[in-house]
Amino acid sequence: LSNFYFFFFQAEDGIRDFCLSRGLGDVYKRQKDSSVNGALKLGDWYKTKDIIANGPEWIIDEIKLSGLRGRGGAGFPSGLKYSFMPKVSPDGRPSYLVINSDESEPGTCKDREILRNEPHKLVEGALCVGFAMRAKAAYIYVRGEFWVEGNALQKAVDEAYAKGFIGKNACGSGYDFDVYVHLGAGAYICGEETALLDSLEGKQGKPRLKPPFPANAGLYGCPTTVTNVETVAVVPTILRRGGNWFASFGRKNNHGTKLFCISGHINNPITVEEEMSIPLKELIERHAGGVIGGWDNLKAIIPGGSSVPLIPKNVCDNVLMDFDALKDEKTGLGTAGVIVINKQADIIDSILRLSKFYKHESCGQCTPCREGTNWLVDLLTRMKEGNADFSEIDMLEELTYQIEGHTICALGDAAAWPVQGLIRHFRDEIEDRIDDYHAKRPAKRDNRSYKPQIEH
Repeated sequence: LSNFYFFFFQAEDGIRDFCLSRGLGDVYKRQKDSSVNGALKLGDWYKTKDIIANGPEWIIDEIKLSGLRGRGGAGFPSGLKYSFMPKVSPDGRPSYLVINSDESEPGTCKDREILRNEPHKLVEGALCVGFAMRAKAAYIYVRGEFWVEGNALQKAVDEAYAKGFIGKNACGSGYDFDVYVHLGAGAYICGEETALLDSLEGKQGKPRLKPPFPANAGLYGCPTTVTNVETVAVVPTILRRGGNWFASFGRKNNHGTKLFCISGHINNPITVEEEMSIPLKELIERHAGGVIGGWDNLKAIIPGGSSVPLIPKNVCDNVLMDFDALKDEKTGLGTAGVIVINKQADIIDSILRLSKFYKHESCGQCTPCREGTNWLVDLLTRMKEGNADFSEIDMLEELTYQIEGHTICALGDAAAWPVQGLIRHFRDEIEDRIDDYHAKRPAKRDNRSYKPQIEH
């Protein structure tokens, strides 16, 4: 996992004067120092005071110009999101920046690499983004299992304080800004922004009803923006090189570079930075060593972490890895956690495993999610064996639509979408499994002619 992140230096191979993943392996052979001295050698904290001197509006405008969209899954335009924060506080409440490093999505392993290897990019990004939204402090919420990463981040924060980069008169700018690192307790639900805020406040992490939105009443009842680690970490590089530079990568509305986490049935599991809109096949062949057994042995890919629908090989052949292209295929870029599934895997069992995860991680607050995730597991468990009938496939699909969009947070959607993708693309395999099961047990064969009409 060394081929990795946003380096700010002159690339030897001359690729757009910017080093993408294809050049970073050599960098890590020469430079593995994540301390402040190592960060300074790679260009972090370079003229940060001058960036701040340009003012909050300039920072927001450059982020908007860059086309940066949230890297945590939703893909909302970051500059627009940051601009929602109040410019003045009529009642004296401070504003806060909260950075979400809870990263618990199966198949996603990008933010932890930033914390391990490039923590100063995140701390500097927190200062720049916090200043842009006139925040008093940043709270970085780290997943409880990330003990090593949390310690590395805390070390970077301590070093930044010691150098005068943050704290009183940050970087000599006259602006006071504090950064706090908080370790969670390992709950997936705390990756949802309002559950994260509750956890930060010392409460049980459960999603809040909206409105009020965090920008009006977030952490401690104060205006708050919750954003992703990767999104914040790239901001200083954008501000140094300009929004147009970042926008030169990728397609329209899908600009910049992105960390892709590639796992599953591949020869070289890796977290790699690449240009947005790279073809999925090229991404896997170039950086992950290809599919085990060759590309023709591919069955399906989950392109954006476990919560997005899978896509079959015929779609994977040509699809681009960006927000719009994947949306057109009824899936999503999400966190760009690419999970490769080859033909030796049981596709029904693979989705069942994800359903078990969401059942376990449901906070239980919403009935459709609390009860629905149990039903998803029960039905898929029987379908894995074939002990079902055809009408239950439609029942299962209907169940996912009763969960989707009927919960406070998006965990219900995340539980429903993988199952919808399975039915959409591999219904025939479920039916074959049912046929095989009943062929061996003719006495248990049920009437499977009934197929209810489902309208959505």
